[in-house]
Amino acid sequence: MKANDDELRQRMLLGMGFDNKDGHKRYTKGEDFILMGGSEETHEKMTETAIKVNEKLARKGRSIRTASDEELRDVFGELNS
Repeated sequence: MKANDDELRQRMLLGMGFDNKDGHKRYTKGEDFILMGGSEETHEKMTETAIKVNEKLARKGRSIRTASDEELRDVFGELNS
């Protein structure tokens, strides 16, 4: 039996911050996301965004891995408006 594309898809949110000036190494891993780098403020914002994305999708019974491209665009759009 051949697995379909949906079964093979591995989707995660990857956040990378490049504005770190204090030398502190920041790394946060959560359900379906990995965040690296950034200043304290940037890393905190990335973490907050990733958590909100997961919460919004969970209310719809979805996750980053199971959401369609359109669903993800909509969620990120809602957070940025």
